[in-house]
Amino acid sequence: MTRAIEELQQGYLTPEQVAASHAGMGLDTQLIEDGTYFTVWDEDQLAGCGGWSFRSTLYGGNHSAGRSARLLDPGTERACIRAMYTHPDHVKRGIGRMVLDAGEDAARAAGFKALEMAATMAGKPFYLRCGYVVESEWFDTNGEVPVPLATMVKVLI
Repeated sequence: MTRAIEELQQGYLTPEQVAASHAGMGLDTQLIEDGTYFTVWDEDQLAGCGGWSFRSTLYGGNHSAGRSARLLDPGTERACIRAMYTHPDHVKRGIGRMVLDAGEDAARAAGFKALEMAATMAGKPFYLRCGYVVESEWFDTNGEVPVPLATMVKVLI
């Protein structure tokens, strides 16, 4: 996760924003406890990870402010795509798409009809290609420097 944050956001964020993004990014172990987090391995190296959530926290790691374990209602609320990271040595190999598809399929099986996420500027082009649309753009202010994010949504068919 650290390498993905540090390396893949270059060119999308200033160095100060990359450093500040650590405050609002990272692993939320609630996803692991809930069984909604996936990993992809290339032999003994973690190539990518990510998941989905049926809880109301939109983004952030264990250390991030504003987390909530409230359960979402599949009939009226959107599930969340969470903590998506690809190891920099494994980008452009379908790893992110594999993890995203697994999350979408699992959320659909749980009865959710739509998904949302807080996408980084580096991730935004990928999610657009995967059928997500930008609902809003805003700044995460968990760190010392505001970091741009986009709320992106997708209706599940």
